[in-house]
Amino acid sequence: MPPIDSPRPDDPRARAAWTKRHRTRRALLDAADATFGSRAWASVRMEDIAAGAGVSAATAYNHFPSKHALVGHLYSPLIQPLLVQAQRAIAEHRPMVDALCDQVKALTRLTFRYPTLTAAFWSAVQEYTIRVAGPPDPTDDIDPRTLAPIPEAIRVLVEHGQGTGEVRRFPSAVEVSALIVNTLLIRSVNRPHEPPEITSEMLLTVMFGMLRPDLLADTGPDGRPFRCRV
Repeated sequence: MPPIDSPRPDDPRARAAWTKRHRTRRALLDAADATFGSRAWASVRMEDIAAGAGVSAATAYNHFPSKHALVGHLYSPLIQPLLVQAQRAIAEHRPMVDALCDQVKALTRLTFRYPTLTAAFWSAVQEYTIRVAGPPDPTDDIDPRTLAPIPEAIRVLVEHGQGTGEVRRFPSAVEVSALIVNTLLIRSVNRPHEPPEITSEMLLTVMFGMLRPDLLADTGPDGRPFRCRV
């Protein structure tokens, strides 16, 4: 069977099988989106999602081995544009401070726009991290952290800025991106009704306090150099 995102095969039978598999996968993702949007992560079973999609639990597990993989696949399309944005910023030689500001604002908007899905994803990440007792493994195709690598765009930009000398080399890009994303996910889950620009400002202040502390010296009259609307 070709990958689900590959072009449809030319053979009529293979094409029919591909179409059926694609529709089933889409139905499962739609059912998961609705279920995670209305119920807490711990109370959702794969059987519930399968029922919502109108398929058997065995079929659901054939497409997605676990809830962790399913929510990772569900969150992944939200993250991909941010990765493209980061690579474009590097290719266009944008100042890394500006690119990082845009990235944090965009990520903040995303997490606050999808609070229930973000809460489910964060729960999946916590559970899976405890299960494997270690960082993401790029070869693990059911790890939600690998399927939807939220810190990656920030990591890429910070690493590039450290290479060009635009930001400090310590802490490492991995540590900075993980700290910012973990803090964002926690705040978006625990403070869903807080204006997202407050979280964005706080994250930028923390990040550049590590990477460009000189920017905090230019605080302006209110002492808030990153006060902004996201």
